[in-house]
Amino acid sequence: MKNNIAFLLLMITCFIGNSQAYKFETIVDLEATDVISQGKTGTCWSFSTSSFLESEIIRLTGKRIDLSEMFTVRNTYPTKAWNYVMRQGKAQFSEGGLAHDVMNSLSEYGLVPNSIYSGLQDGTTSHNHSKLIDTLKTVLDLYIKNPHEYTSNWSTDFDAILDGFLGKNITTFEYEGVVYTPKTFLEMTQLNPDEYVTITSFSHVPFNSTFILNIPDNFSNGSYYNVPLDDMVQITNHALKSGYTVELDCDVSEKTFSAKAGLAIIPENDLNVSPALTSISNEKEITQEFRQKEFENFNTTDDHLMHITGLVKDQNGIMYYKVKNSWGSNSERVARGGYLYMSEAYFRLKTISIMIHNSAVLKN
Repeated sequence: MKNNIAFLLLMITCFIGNSQAYKFETIVDLEATDVISQGKTGTCWSFSTSSFLESEIIRLTGKRIDLSEMFTVRNTYPTKAWNYVMRQGKAQFSEGGLAHDVMNSLSEYGLVPNSIYSGLQDGTTSHNHSKLIDTLKTVLDLYIKNPHEYTSNWSTDFDAILDGFLGKNITTFEYEGVVYTPKTFLEMTQLNPDEYVTITSFSHVPFNSTFILNIPDNFSNGSYYNVPLDDMVQITNHALKSGYTVELDCDVSEKTFSAKAGLAIIPENDLNVSPALTSISNEKEITQEFRQKEFENFNTTDDHLMHITGLVKDQNGIMYYKVKNSWGSNSERVARGGYLYMSEAYFRLKTISIMIHNSAVLKN
């Protein structure tokens, strides 16, 4: 009995002695605006892509501009509603969207600063769209159920609801002493929506080709350029090291994605979740085949969009992506001021797609 206890104590001592708390060293740290919260909304696609565009404006002009996420949301919802109505309700109508929806909005409607259009009404200081989406969908469903008996124009009613919740749309405004329209403001930022490419990696379609990815939030049928997994990782790393930040669409449903710990990892041992969030552990090798399997069995889904702004490495030389989230910076729910470090293994397995400026793509 004594020998068994001694052996157990020895094993515990060895485990504690071999476990290493994470220590990180910055490799690349690109400029980004402050972390903010999307509040109680499902509009991470607009918050993360706006953050990405804010870093692009810094890169292009040196200006730091807080863009309006809700101006984009306000102008995207009618497009989403038209798709839902014309498909007679047999499509998704929700708060979700993707990075290319922001680019589509830029192309058609332009941009405005957050100080001009915050989307906050009646003195509120945080976003809450729980009633908004239900109210919008009620109007659409009433029309779809019996369009001949709908007594007014559904699109007019839809816009009125958006005006009430988010504020009336913007046509002209003054910013830093200059009068702009949303389109001329976009020109001032030097952003060109046509210069951005969305890249993914799935084996059910040919590599080095463009296709429409069938995921629920791709209501606008956005196209993705498909590359091998190793190439997607290489493209991302090259972009960051060349001074370009990266927009990220990924799955955050894993227990090893922890905003509170500030980490996203894929431990080799599925049961080693809690220890792996505090101490370095081996991670799974993520192959193209395993990634595809997890996508097709819905273990990997389109959950959340964020913004990659840098690279760090731990004391063993393992690389991680510095990822800016939109869940705020001062809550007990988040660490690292609202950022988290995502391992390459997590990125390889759980990334749905990335968006980058086309000049950041490797020439080969």
